[in-house]
Amino acid sequence: MKKVSVVIPNYNGQHLLEKNLPAVISACPQAEIIVVDDASKDNSIKFLTKTYPKVKIVSNKINQRFALSCNKGVKAAKHNIVILLNNDVAPQKDFLKSLIKHFQNQQIFAVGCLEIQTKDSKQTISGRSTCQFKRGFLIHQKAKNQNKQATCWATAGSMALDRQKYLDLGGMDSLFAPAYWEDIDLSWRAKQKNWQILFEPKSKVYHNHETTNLQVFNKTNIQLMALRNQILFVWKNIKGLQLIKHFLWLPYHLIFTTIRTKGIFLLALIQAILRINKIKKS
Repeated sequence: MKKVSVVIPNYNGQHLLEKNLPAVISACPQAEIIVVDDASKDNSIKFLTKTYPKVKIVSNKINQRFALSCNKGVKAAKHNIVILLNNDVAPQKDFLKSLIKHFQNQQIFAVGCLEIQTKDSKQTISGRSTCQFKRGFLIHQKAKNQNKQATCWATAGSMALDRQKYLDLGGMDSLFAPAYWEDIDLSWRAKQKNWQILFEPKSKVYHNHETTNLQVFNKTNIQLMALRNQILFVWKNIKGLQLIKHFLWLPYHLIFTTIRTKGIFLLALIQAILRINKIKKS
């Protein structure tokens, strides 16, 4: 089996590392494990240093958010297959073999995992997605069938990637900071180079979604960030007739989507306009 590096971004997540890191180590016994600590205010670093001295710590002096933390971790990795895992993810013990076999194909950029979440005694699975351009925006959603390999994008919370290809793309774009759409943008840019994005249903992880973001941001701010970055994604990546359609649909969204979201869409559009000068066209 090829050697891999595991990169785990962390912010104030000592309790999550305590819970999930043993499963990561068990599932990836020969892997290089890197935790990128994003200027945590808890005892994450002290806990790692004392309890897991073999885990490599990359420490941000100031909080740089998810995308830049992932970029820093991938850059520090030794091996060319990198597994990105959120700190609220616990992989099943046999998840790695099915995941990394795909990289025998040199055109593979990333492979996503099947994510299992249990909430209120109800189990849901996700990871494979579909997307379509509708009413001026790229709309993505969970695929009804989670047993196929075709997917719109690979979620950064649990995926394997080709390190060199990732670095060639410049990693995830800080345009979308603090969070949301950066992994969709990454997958989109990879596909523009004719690299493949796959989903592996046999590679299973347990993922308690939104654990860190819900601690830092409230639900309204999460919705605002997601809408703003959905707009920025279009302005950065979409061209031609679809971009024209986007601007033709904007008056509709300014009225009806603003009403439906209780004003959040209008605020998201204003925030997106204020970030226009940060857009790097691919």
